Amino acid sequence: MTLLSMFFLLNILWFIWILKYVLFWLYLWQLKEYHIGRFVDHFRTHSGKKLLLSFEQILKICLLVFLFLIPSLFSFLFFVIFLIYFLRALVFFRAIYLKSFKRPVRTFKTIFLASVYFAALIIFLFWSFGLKDIDQPKWFLAFDILTPLIISAIVLFFQPFFALIRTNTLKKAGKKLDKIKELSRIKVVAITGSYGKTSTKEFLTAILSKQFKILSTKEHQNSEIGIANCILGSLKPSHQIFIAEVGAYNKGKIKEVCEVLRPEIGIVTGVNEQHLALFGSLKNLLSAEGGGELAECLPKNGLLVLNGDNKYCLDLTKKNIDVAKKIYTINKNYINSDIWTEDILVEKNSISFLSVAKINPPAGGKELGHFNVNVLGKQNVQNLLAAILVARELGMSIGEISEACKNIKQEQAGMVLKHGKLGLNVVDSSYSANPDGVFADLDYFSIFENKKLVVMPCLIELGPKSSAIHQKIGRRIAKVCDLAIITSKDKFEDLKQGFDSVINPGSKKIIFLENPEEIATAITSFCKSGDAVLLEGRVPKKLHELL
Repeated sequence: MTLLSMFFLLNILWFIWILKYVLFWLYLWQLKEYHIGRFVDHFRTHSGKKLLLSFEQILKICLLVFLFLIPSLFSFLFFVIFLIYFLRALVFFRAIYLKSFKRPVRTFKTIFLASVYFAALIIFLFWSFGLKDIDQPKWFLAFDILTPLIISAIVLFFQPFFALIRTNTLKKAGKKLDKIKELSRIKVVAITGSYGKTSTKEFLTAILSKQFKILSTKEHQNSEIGIANCILGSLKPSHQIFIAEVGAYNKGKIKEVCEVLRPEIGIVTGVNEQHLALFGSLKNLLSAEGGGELAECLPKNGLLVLNGDNKYCLDLTKKNIDVAKKIYTINKNYINSDIWTEDILVEKNSISFLSVAKINPPAGGKELGHFNVNVLGKQNVQNLLAAILVARELGMSIGEISEACKNIKQEQAGMVLKHGKLGLNVVDSSYSANPDGVFADLDYFSIFENKKLVVMPCLIELGPKSSAIHQKIGRRIAKVCDLAIITSKDKFEDLKQGFDSVINPGSKKIIFLENPEEIATAITSFCKSGDAVLLEGRVPKKLHELL
């Protein structure tokens, strides 16, 4: 191969790599919802640091420096650069074949941002064609090294533009909802909290759908723009109830959404330290996910439904908010609940319980209801109680609600029991993870009789309490599981410290593995038919296929 043909091929290989690289960085920004706090926080994690300080990145910087300082080594350095992009192109083609490369979901925003970048790329390529052959590899390397900064600069530069679009979209959604409210008696239910939002929304939707025409926000549609798009694209005057799951990473965001929704009923499912690092303080977190902003947006004849088993929700009941409050709890030992449970039975494939609710309006009596629901884990009793309480407020009887609950599926609760290869019981709770969710899933997991193994990453965005929380999780894992495989390094030592404090080192094991093939090998060598594996949080997708 002549040097000229190698130069031409280098252009093609470099462009292929840049295409993959741009898609990855757009994917990462989209994954973090274009939130600069979440994006920056990612680079405090082990995987984030690897992105910036990888061997390949350092090698490219060194090659660039040598090209400028030692031009006599050009032939050797050019060969190394060619080899890097050739190997990278092969890896990319393999990822395309396996459908495993990371790319953003196609939206107007990602298409626009990609178009801006590729316009800049084309300008750069036309400019580079006029360079001497000896200079072209230098600028290719420089452009490659700077691509993350270029993409980030484009995202941040156009943020005000997209903020205007977002504000305009929210206004349109608000006007449409106001118009529908004038035409019909549609009720709006807003659900917030650090955990349990999605399950509560799914349960309430399933129950109310038996008697009403319902629209609820879809999966991963809890941001202000997602909710607005749901209203604009799907809400009709024929709908009787609109259920919106509302999430936030900043103080004021819940208020912004609720000023559009103007909900009559608000539910706060539970609050913990999840996303504390993004809110900056517990006070800010309690204002948003803690339900403070939602409570303030409810009308005087509205209803605020609170999880009485959560200390932060209980604090909200004590605040002077001019709105009716109702409380649900697992039991009634320490607070005057409006609905609670007795005789909870947790089985591998379902939960059953007796609900006890005050007669509405209060008459000193109680209304009992028996529930058998195809969901996993005691924690879902709380989410079901929230849905049952609201359904009663909207006119459904306990009997009707109990019957409707029979149609709820495990997937709606975010945790599914599957029968994997080699006869393993695979508990898939990989939708998301937060501290309360991890403890709840481990409580459910403890009912399996044979050997138990958990696979999970460390939790993120927990702020200054992260180490203490991971140590506590490690202690709980040690009490329940025979082996723990941790897939991220960030707080592994904290998990291990907690784990080792409970058991004699060596009697049980906690190990770090991030390669899905290696994890699958470790599982199949440790487990036999009838044993159980808990997939907690976002574990590699490849692992699901292997199990």
